[in-house]
Amino acid sequence: MKKKIVLALAFGLFGCTNLLAVDGYEVYKAKCSMCHLENISKADVVKNMGKLKAPPMVEVANQVKGNIVIADGDDDVHRHVVKLFIKDYIAHPELEKSMCNPMALERFGVMPSQEGKLTAEEIDAVADWIYDRYEGIKFK
Repeated sequence: MKKKIVLALAFGLFGCTNLLAVDGYEVYKAKCSMCHLENISKADVVKNMGKLKAPPMVEVANQVKGNIVIADGDDDVHRHVVKLFIKDYIAHPELEKSMCNPMALERFGVMPSQEGKLTAEEIDAVADWIYDRYEGIKFK
């Protein structure tokens, strides 16, 4: 009888981990979207420049993914390095690390640190979401 209880308990614990997983899109909507629009064209950015608080996320993703080049073109390594950069930049943004174009930096400045405002799990989830959401999507 004890074995059945242990197995049921183990299944219950492992089954719950999926329910507790952090959704990167939900983190983006709750914590990032107030400044970074999800997707907007360059033409619409120009029209609405005065209203924007930060570069749109599509441009941020394109800049970061485009500026990080892996010599052998390994997609898994690229994803890993881009995620590491995003996670570090969210917590410790600095002008020297920024990959935004100079006009965006001049207009918006450097993002304030989000350290303490997002958990490590939220940062990891939003980094995953940013990478995946903008796969093959260009800022045009």
